Amino acid sequence: MENVQGKVIVITGASSGIGAATAQLLAAQGAKVVLGARRLDRLEALASAITAAGGEAVYARADVSQRADVTALITLACERYGKLDVLINNAGIGLISPLDELRVEDWEAMIDVNIKGVLYGIAAALPVFRQQEFGHFVNVLSTSGLRIVPLQSVYAGTKNAVRAISEGLRQEAGDKLRVTIISPGFVHTDFADSMTNPEVKAQIIAARDKMAI
Repeated sequence: MENVQGKVIVITGASSGIGAATAQLLAAQGAKVVLGARRLDRLEALASAITAAGGEAVYARADVSQRADVTALITLACERYGKLDVLINNAGIGLISPLDELRVEDWEAMIDVNIKGVLYGIAAALPVFRQQEFGHFVNVLSTSGLRIVPLQSVYAGTKNAVRAISEGLRQEAGDKLRVTIISPGFVHTDFADSMTNPEVKAQIIAARDKMAI
């Protein structure tokens, strides 16, 4: 692992799953983690656990579909630590269902969180990175951003959008900024809990329990 000692790392969607595990790992390696998510109680518990283990963490409630929340999270990192080394755009939702069900509100929610949330992160962090002349974006996608399967049309569409945005950002970034995309498959998290179609939710949970790492 690259040395992260002393680096300031903002993580969205940090209250559970991949975000929480990433925060704990990076803090254990000496990073100063700045945690953002909607569930404040979970953030508080996570930050307390990190601090009790000898790490350093601060947190703020951040709904990535709200630009002001994302901007405030980046501002917290810069004001507390004087710099920002890495932004991990991890927050995401997967409200998977057949297109025929016309769950338009779910489609809009995925666009708001999965696409706009990443763009708001870029909008907040890119000026900081440019001024510093260093910085690293890590955008968490999904294998659904690489392979389209039934029931995941809109979800996969949002992940493909982020893949395209990330590649464009990489090409524009120059030699002083870094852009990384990560595409996890099934992981043991509560990702399926928010799914609104009960049959699809049951299928995803069964597949997760069978295949997830």
